[in-house]
Amino acid sequence: MYLDCHALADLFRALARRMNDERDYLAELDGAIGDADHGTAMAEGFSAAAVALTHDVADHPSLRIALTGAARSFLNAVGATTGPLYASGLTRAGLAMPDEPRVEFDRIADILLGISEGIEERGKASPGDKTMLDAWLPAAHAIRDARQAGEPLAAVMERAATAAQEGAEATRGMVAAKGRAARLGARTIGHLDPGAVSAAALIDAMREWVLAAAGRENR
Repeated sequence: MYLDCHALADLFRALARRMNDERDYLAELDGAIGDADHGTAMAEGFSAAAVALTHDVADHPSLRIALTGAARSFLNAVGATTGPLYASGLTRAGLAMPDEPRVEFDRIADILLGISEGIEERGKASPGDKTMLDAWLPAAHAIRDARQAGEPLAAVMERAATAAQEGAEATRGMVAAKGRAARLGARTIGHLDPGAVSAAALIDAMREWVLAAAGRENR
């Protein structure tokens, strides 16, 4: 079973659907401590990336180029903070891929690791700052731990999704230290960080997609 550009396009369509489904909830969360645009930004960014990967597949002869193209499309669709962060994450994920048209399917976990590393480098945030990294970093740690333990891809993705969800939930008790929410200080306590919640939803959508893809392969 391999991950190629067609499968990558299908994955991004699944991510775009999940972000569209979460749009209103994310806007509600962001409205409490931000400007209520996070849901729209995530939905539009991943929709743009999915469209580019779907319709321009002939322009993406390798996974590295495809992910770089997805990053560019996301950035073109989304401004503010979210656009550069996810564009950096997707670009780093592309650099983690060989310049080949397909890789072993379990390399999909490297895409998650790349996104986490790119966002961490670009955002300069730390754990506990009440940002999307409070979901991405636990997921990345869970992936590395599961791989070291020799667990199969399904278990790796399950552990990543669980860690991301727990990390997102933990932001409720944090004080925002980055972005516009930081201006509210202690008033952000009691509110979930929308960036962490959307990150957890993305990772869970990837988990679901991996399980579905594996199920189709085993039929």
